[in-house]
Amino acid sequence: MGAKRNPAQEMAALTASEAARRIAEGVLTSADLVAACLDVIDAQEEQVRAWAFLDRDKAMLEAKERDRRRQRGLPLGPLHGVPVGVKDIIDVKGMPTGNGTPIDEGRRPFEDATVIRRLRDAGAVILGKTVTTELAYFHPGKTRNPHDPSRTPGGSSSGSAAAVAAGMVPLALGSQTNGSVIRPASYCGVVGFKPGFGAVPRSGVLTLAPSLDQLGIFSRSIEDAALIESLMGPDDRDDDARENPGPLTATALTEPPVTPALALVRTPFWERADAAMRDAFGELAPALGGAAAEVELPEPFGRGVGWLGGVMAAEMARNLGHYVDRAPDQVSEKLRELVADGRAMRAPDYLAARDMRRVLRDSLGPLFHRFDVIVTPSATGEAPIGLESTGDPVFCSLWTFCGLPAISLPLMTGANGMPIGVQLVAPPGQEARLLRTARWLVRTLSQEAG
Repeated sequence: MGAKRNPAQEMAALTASEAARRIAEGVLTSADLVAACLDVIDAQEEQVRAWAFLDRDKAMLEAKERDRRRQRGLPLGPLHGVPVGVKDIIDVKGMPTGNGTPIDEGRRPFEDATVIRRLRDAGAVILGKTVTTELAYFHPGKTRNPHDPSRTPGGSSSGSAAAVAAGMVPLALGSQTNGSVIRPASYCGVVGFKPGFGAVPRSGVLTLAPSLDQLGIFSRSIEDAALIESLMGPDDRDDDARENPGPLTATALTEPPVTPALALVRTPFWERADAAMRDAFGELAPALGGAAAEVELPEPFGRGVGWLGGVMAAEMARNLGHYVDRAPDQVSEKLRELVADGRAMRAPDYLAARDMRRVLRDSLGPLFHRFDVIVTPSATGEAPIGLESTGDPVFCSLWTFCGLPAISLPLMTGANGMPIGVQLVAPPGQEARLLRTARWLVRTLSQEAG
């Protein structure tokens, strides 16, 4: 049995959906919820180190304003009064956005990113900024895994995943250019949801590789993950944000009209999975019976990680190279190497690699005609021991490259008792069906275990 939680921990451990319902009903105040989250942060932050910046006073003022709005009987948004953590590459007016580098230390944006404006419109309370790796790439920040501080929380959305896992906040925003939502969600044992490319606008967010950059959310439940629908939709400041695949919640909470068909995909990189991951994944097919079938991807997918790496290097050299030029002694060797590789890449090779996104995505059409979703690992195994690396994103790379919606569910446990995620991937624009199928999968495996 785990240690008994105190009242602040109990309150802070509410799902975002339940907290929003209680606040709307007047059973709970936003001020009490935010205070409870701050209490948990005080108790856990020294060990977890999830936060780059907290503005306690402003968060409490925002929470009290949300409570006054409810008391006046004004309309409430779906996140009314719910505290949210924000990855420190996303601009919040008046809060420092340091992008995980000393070069940007103290930078304070003059306006909110589009997703922050939409969070505020939905009634959320911005609790603070969560730690990111250096410029959202591979060099680790200060965050530890809440389940074992000797292990990485993953990256680059390290603080967001750890803060939700540690019970500090019910929701937190992250971003993914390779595996930066799905992998830390797996390592930290929370739900990580990344809608498809272009579903969530990126204006006001640090640009790494615009052909790949996508935003996502960490939560405690699939219902909570669906709340990201408040942030989705077109934005005239992000040319790639053109469509809204929602509404999510209305569909996600319904029952599938027929039993979903699941494609179990090991990917061409299966040898990089550890033994416990392979064993756990191998148990899924028997547990799901006729609903699941193992499928092999066509040969070109084996080259997909290399194509993603080429696009990442070229575009990140273009967008982050000025950091290396301005202050080479203040950036990591990993970033310097990336920028050098990107600058050395020939334009025809870059353009050919970028064109392969559509080729791979289109080649999945026949598979998605047969199956509702792909089921595949979220990561190669448990969070690795040590803090010098954020782990291997290889089981995320193909789906990020193709811009497909994906979700990580904390359904498995490794040999050392650490969480391991199962990743579900859906066709473009099918975020709602993805969440509905994810709920079905969780319920089905729970019944099987019971």
